[in-house]
Amino acid sequence: MSAEQTVRQPRPAREVNFDGIVGPTHNFAGLSAGNLASKKHGQQTSFPRRAALEGLAKMRTMVDLGIAQAVLPPHERPSLPVLNQLGFTGTLADAIATLATSDPAMLATVSSASAMWAANAATVSPSADTADGRVHLTPANLSSTLHRSFEGGFTKRVLGQVFADPDRFVVHDPLPMHQRFADEGAANHSRFAPHHGDSGLELFVYGRDDNDPLDFGAFPRRQTKLASVTIARSHGLDSGRVLLAKQNPAAIDAGAFHNDVVSVSNQMVFFSHELALDPSVFGALQEYGIETIVVPSDQVSLDDAVSSYLFNSQLVTVPTGSMVLIAPAETAENQKVSDYLDELVGGPSAIESVEHVDVRQSMSNGGGPACLRLRVVLTEDEAAALGGSVLVDHRKLDQLEAWVEANYREELRPADLADPNLLLETQTALDQLTQILDLGSLYHFQGNQHFRPESA
Repeated sequence: MSAEQTVRQPRPAREVNFDGIVGPTHNFAGLSAGNLASKKHGQQTSFPRRAALEGLAKMRTMVDLGIAQAVLPPHERPSLPVLNQLGFTGTLADAIATLATSDPAMLATVSSASAMWAANAATVSPSADTADGRVHLTPANLSSTLHRSFEGGFTKRVLGQVFADPDRFVVHDPLPMHQRFADEGAANHSRFAPHHGDSGLELFVYGRDDNDPLDFGAFPRRQTKLASVTIARSHGLDSGRVLLAKQNPAAIDAGAFHNDVVSVSNQMVFFSHELALDPSVFGALQEYGIETIVVPSDQVSLDDAVSSYLFNSQLVTVPTGSMVLIAPAETAENQKVSDYLDELVGGPSAIESVEHVDVRQSMSNGGGPACLRLRVVLTEDEAAALGGSVLVDHRKLDQLEAWVEANYREELRPADLADPNLLLETQTALDQLTQILDLGSLYHFQGNQHFRPESA
């Protein structure tokens, strides 16, 4: 531990939830190996407008609860830079037309709206934990899946504009795009502290270490130990306040492709399925004074946990000091899970209530409430230094809902990804969004003299 870390005094801070706005090309392509919901709904008709409005409604619930809420914009999809990487040198419309006939699966891949799941955007360490007293963010390289491997560069661009003040923020490059550095972001990372502004313990969960073959298990092990170690080092974390834990292979093979499918944390509470991690990890957390709420398999099986996304809930502290679990509506529809939650909130645990939210379009693609948000602890000065206008209140949410209603399609079939009108609709919508969020010319197409949103 450095001398600076030893003497630094806690500063009041709050947790801001940065939710990814669902993009206009939200579709069900079944691209994600190990994600059972994604595979189940592959090639079905999706509902982009409904998906985006569900996400905004969840944000409104958070605002109503007194939780600080912000947004991250969708990625441009399809993206000309991505298609250039694939060897296309003509216009974006030409590339789409070619892929529609020659490789529809690749068209779906480059059209994916998966960046909506902001929990995979980056790993974040607050200033209270880092050696230099700045907030550190490392965009995930997401190298384990092709459709997500295109996200890291643009994620860095977005985060660089939102967290632009170099005196307060450090936005790192994604880790090297290699199988040993496979990184899935905050979906495999938890932080514990008595108050958000206190120095905390950071838990990094990985699925694969250097001795594991790439193809072991039923499903891919997406996060590597080396990636976690590298991020902890580059963030300047005190090694005595870092805990590394290997995810239980049984959980991954049951469909917990990220650890946030089987556990969630907040302050000094860890809510987890008993098969998420080795029992020794729960013991180590308890030694730090962390309350571990471990759900036994005989009450909630791994299958029920994964199908309901019980643990992919958001666990938050509201201004009154009580903890609320923001759970997907599916948890109320699974009898065993619902019974467990009734017992939980009626008992002595720190979790006092449950709020159910409807994010069924995201759930059908394999992402619950927690997948849609990136948690960032910020002091008052740090929050004031954010770039753009990404913090939201009811007025901003009203504006975003009107924007969705005006620009998003009601439904999208797989064949619609080839529709040239969808491209113009998407670019028009994103151009308007950068104005709403005051993010300037964020997208590649905005520098294209042939882009004419007024022609939509």
